[in-house]
Amino acid sequence: MSPVDLARYVRDIADFPKPGIVFKDITPVMAAPEALEAAVDGLARYARPLGVDLVIAAEARGFLLGAALARELGAGFILARKPGKLPHETVRAEYKLEYGSDALELHTDAIDQGSRVLVHDDLLATGGTAEALCSLAEQLGGEVAGCAFLIELSFLGGRGRLGRHDVHALLRYDEE
Repeated sequence: MSPVDLARYVRDIADFPKPGIVFKDITPVMAAPEALEAAVDGLARYARPLGVDLVIAAEARGFLLGAALARELGAGFILARKPGKLPHETVRAEYKLEYGSDALELHTDAIDQGSRVLVHDDLLATGGTAEALCSLAEQLGGEVAGCAFLIELSFLGGRGRLGRHDVHALLRYDEE
């Protein structure tokens, strides 16, 4: 079987969610079995040697590949949700996006002290969401083993915000 060109499955949507933003739509990746498999396999190849216990991802798009990746790695999956969505006691991290700000919460019992955590999201842009995920994991005593993304928009500098953590992306866009 020939390798899958994942970039072929990423669709650009201009001016979404607001003017000037070029949204990277991953729904074609999710809809094509060969692309979905290639994405999960590619992320797992990076993460497997890290010996992770847990994968943490932000709602909603991070959940799509994050849960599949956790299953592939034999790891648990931790859901970081928007404020007010989790029913148990939570910790919180606020962050800035390329087009606004937000916050994520995690159950206080989601990560055991010393657990090796893989931070995952579909896209690394300015790094705010990933930085918040790292912060949440570390607040609960987890060790961030690495950060894995389907897409990196390198021109937005998100990798720099994660400087002390290992960062891997399957696709990298160097310009808008």
